[in-house]
Amino acid sequence: MTVIEIFRLVATEFKDLDDDKVMAWSELTAPLISKKVFGKLYDQALALLTAHRLKMAGYGDSTYGTVGDTLRIGSYSEGETSVSFTVNQGTNLLVDAELALTPYGLEYLSLRRLVVIPIRSAGEAR
Repeated sequence: MTVIEIFRLVATEFKDLDDDKVMAWSELTAPLISKKVFGKLYDQALALLTAHRLKMAGYGDSTYGTVGDTLRIGSYSEGETSVSFTVNQGTNLLVDAELALTPYGLEYLSLRRLVVIPIRSAGEAR
């Protein structure tokens, strides 16, 4: 399957977006993902990250509005009105917090975990 075919399959909320716009965003996203690292999962990763970036840019169906679809309300106050949004950091590193804001970003993180092995240092001397 091509990137655009995968995109259309997993990101149905962007059905009204023409292929040229999707491909333009895909081309902007491509340098952020390594073909060598993702291998046969590259096109899927590119489609997911493209969908994530489009969603964050405000494209797609928005039943609850852009903010309601991408962010989770963490707290709400009524007097002097205060609303804050949160992301569950239990399974995501702080640098990946933005990816956790959309289902596409979360799926991309799952794919990345399959192909990228983190390097951990226990601080041991040789």
